[in-house]
Amino acid sequence: MDLATAFTNINWLSVALATISSFFLGGLWYGPLFGKIWMKEFGFTEEKLKQRSVSKTFGVAIVLAFIAALILDMFIGPESDTLFGTLAGFFAGLGWVATFVGILYVFEMQTLRAYLVNAGYCVVSLTIMGAVLGAM
Repeated sequence: MDLATAFTNINWLSVALATISSFFLGGLWYGPLFGKIWMKEFGFTEEKLKQRSVSKTFGVAIVLAFIAALILDMFIGPESDTLFGTLAGFFAGLGWVATFVGILYVFEMQTLRAYLVNAGYCVVSLTIMGAVLGAM
């Protein structure tokens, strides 16, 4: 499939839903599930996090999640099903994102816990995105 065909076959509704799924997962992941661990591993405090621009932070996050969903949709293609989409998302997260994040964390001397929180989010998020994209 060429690039023009890939763009014409994008299911914009599924891309939007996959984007939203990633955004909501991030709220759970970095909130009640692993928020305290994430904050500790990176030295964040509630006060420090309140200093950031919420609109900029969430705006950039949603745009980046949209790009990830769009590219994943083009990658898995219009003929995929839920199983293929789920597996494609999982392997993209594990095989590409988590491995490169791991390389960065080794050079940045980050902790294993920090890696597991961030890489875990990427793998789970892309897996859910792939399931959504494949199902539609």
